[in-house]
Amino acid sequence: MAHTHTQSFTSLHVAVLTVSDTRDEATDTSGAFLVKAVEQAGHVLAEKLIIKDDLYQMRAVVSNWIASKNIHAVLITGGTGFTQRDITPEAITPLLDRKVDGFGELFRHISYTEIGASTVQSRALAGLANGTIIFCMPGSTGACKTAWSIIESQIDSSHRPCNFVPHLKIDTSNEA
Repeated sequence: MAHTHTQSFTSLHVAVLTVSDTRDEATDTSGAFLVKAVEQAGHVLAEKLIIKDDLYQMRAVVSNWIASKNIHAVLITGGTGFTQRDITPEAITPLLDRKVDGFGELFRHISYTEIGASTVQSRALAGLANGTIIFCMPGSTGACKTAWSIIESQIDSSHRPCNFVPHLKIDTSNEA
């Protein structure tokens, strides 16, 4: 494992996507939590959307974010369970260049202490695509808080011994 980090913090541009057939801005507590957490951590909210559980709409939105030079991380909440409409893993996995298996494994490990064996129904996942880190987590606010306890350090360039920031498409040529 490479031990890569910087001494200083790099503010990332982060997009938040809520996948739900029922939530809107007034009821999207999970998306609202992620937006607040991103901003409190010193990152910039690049965009926030709520879309229906639709495989092709999800792929289109995330593909555009992956292609953007100005989005470094994508946080997706919702659609990771086992109902017929839960298709986030099927939508996102084909877009990934590399999976980050440890995210889902660690999420389920921590979640086990919170919800017991029901955590086996979580299909939380993460991966890298075109220099963008993508995290997919369940739709409950509690699950987003659990996921954020992992994500926060991994998108912090000063976190030791390693983090994902060196693997992201960040243009530092204009920095003094």
